[in-house]
Amino acid sequence: MAEAATQLASAAADLDLGILRGSPVMVVDNADHLPPSVANLLVSLPLVSVGIAPPGTAPSFDVIVADAEAVTAVVDGVMSNPTAAVTCCQVLRNGPYQATSVGLLLESTAYGTLQSGPEFSRWLSQHEYQVRPSETEPPVLVDAADDTVHLILNRPRVCNAWSAAMRDALVEALRSLSSPGDSRAIYLTGNGSVFCGGGDLTEFGSIEDPVMGHLIRSSANAGPWLDRLSKRLTVTVHGPSVGAGVELAAFAGRIKATGDASFQLPEVSMGLIPGAGGTVSVPRRIGRQQTAWLCLTGTTIDVTTALDWGLIDVVLD
Repeated sequence: MAEAATQLASAAADLDLGILRGSPVMVVDNADHLPPSVANLLVSLPLVSVGIAPPGTAPSFDVIVADAEAVTAVVDGVMSNPTAAVTCCQVLRNGPYQATSVGLLLESTAYGTLQSGPEFSRWLSQHEYQVRPSETEPPVLVDAADDTVHLILNRPRVCNAWSAAMRDALVEALRSLSSPGDSRAIYLTGNGSVFCGGGDLTEFGSIEDPVMGHLIRSSANAGPWLDRLSKRLTVTVHGPSVGAGVELAAFAGRIKATGDASFQLPEVSMGLIPGAGGTVSVPRRIGRQQTAWLCLTGTTIDVTTALDWGLIDVVLD
């Protein structure tokens, strides 16, 4: 801790520390003993700061872990994709605390930048996916009544993978529900055995120009509509929720989950960051440190942990 304090207090800290200096991660033992005036400098450095301390005692750090053994998973995640890891933490330091539109714009810009980086290119080169056959069923089903509206993600054959067509269909449905005078309760679920298994991997990298990808993402995102309607929105999650499945659900005012539900944010391992609004929605529920831990380690958590953290509100019998 004393060594870290000396390094951070130096006027040349920004010249000596950070990913551009070959140090994408800093681990500090007894992080809760670091003077706040020094710890606050961490948020300006391009590195991932990991503090070993009791939960809630070192708010300036990107991640807090309980002991030295727990550090390994975080450091391994950072070193596997340091650019994505550092960018993820930089976005998490700022995005959740801005207006939703600003936070999502920051996320999309960072996501688009990483799409043109070497880490995502490496991941993409290692994964080849066949083009999916055209689908005859609508990607989102709408069942509207006088008092309620049920929206159902409807690609069960592919675990309700989040595709451009599904995004557009959900936005269209949410847009109509935001009309003045419409106060109906909205229930979002998924058809089949999984609520949403994450982004459709067959579409990853399909838009070669990351700038155009950003413009599409920032103008067609479902996040702003889910956020706008959050007080009326209940999401029921079942099975593995991955990436977008977690991020979109987290906007809801109320989230229910079945006992078999699980939650994972694997994007950093792909050289990216969450891109469906998760850097805004998830930390608003569980805080940026726990969100960063999920992103950097890629760990899957169960419903008990999700309930304890506040990621979900109810576990269904």
